[in-house]
Amino acid sequence: MSRSKIGLLLGSATPPEQIATMAREVEQAGFGELWIPEDYFFLGGFAASAIALAATESIPVGTAIVSSVVRHPAVLGMEIATLARAFPGRFRPGIGHGVPAWTAQMSLTVPSPMSALRETLVGVRSLLDGQTVTDTGKVHSFTEVTLTHPPADRVPLYVGVLGDKGIAMTGELADGLVVSVLATPEYVAATREKLDKAAQGEARELVVLVAVNITRDSAKAAEAREAIKPVLAFYLAATGPNPLLAPIGANEPLAEMLTRGGPEVVLAEMPDEWVDACSVTGSGDDVTAKLQRYFDAGADKVVLVPIVADNAEESIAAAADLLPSFR
Repeated sequence: MSRSKIGLLLGSATPPEQIATMAREVEQAGFGELWIPEDYFFLGGFAASAIALAATESIPVGTAIVSSVVRHPAVLGMEIATLARAFPGRFRPGIGHGVPAWTAQMSLTVPSPMSALRETLVGVRSLLDGQTVTDTGKVHSFTEVTLTHPPADRVPLYVGVLGDKGIAMTGELADGLVVSVLATPEYVAATREKLDKAAQGEARELVVLVAVNITRDSAKAAEAREAIKPVLAFYLAATGPNPLLAPIGANEPLAEMLTRGGPEVVLAEMPDEWVDACSVTGSGDDVTAKLQRYFDAGADKVVLVPIVADNAEESIAAAADLLPSFR
């Protein structure tokens, strides 16, 4: 039986002791994939992925997203190979720059984040392919590094980036792109075109994380929409203007709001259109139609992110009802 094209991202605030139970529930509900965040300093992406993989039977598990500067690529390659060997065909490692504020807390700010990411992708791929790596880079260097336990099969590498240079690098060096929450369908469509151009005819998977707050009760659809607004305002204030928002012209007004305050100003003043563009709320067929927008824009997979904590269980249950529509 084919897997659903709808996956689920585990919340970064999930207590580690609950990961196994939740992973089993996600698999049993029929979601196509489970993704684990590595938001510093919540869950360790590889440790959490190992727990989820061991607790389940066949669902693929991915990391979204580990930083290219927190681990040396040799260590990163070793971690990936370990899980890929233990759970063949099921691990989906995702790599990106990392949130600058978090990496700065560890004194890991680098002069060239793009160089760090390129050196990581090239080094990890070479190691996973069984090669011995010796190289001197701008950020990462290697001296005769070889993995003792390289995976038998090719492990797909995903990249989590926003800008055009990162998308181009993904098309050149990786197997897929993970698009962050807050992405609009318009951004997804533009990214699909850029990714395909960079890949030069090679297949690249586009995985889109979508913030959701949904319900099984149609009478509560408006309530679900209102409940997501404060969380979206928090995310918008934290990220500030960025490429995800450019297609809907939100960057200039958001920047102006942030000159006068933080999430409270964004919550009070953001247009309703931003809620509809950057998230999926509601129930039933309405949610199905909203999710379909991302597939129509070029997404291969859509990964749901229940960002309203006190409604997460309801969101997951309601989403599970819709999975047969996305095979």
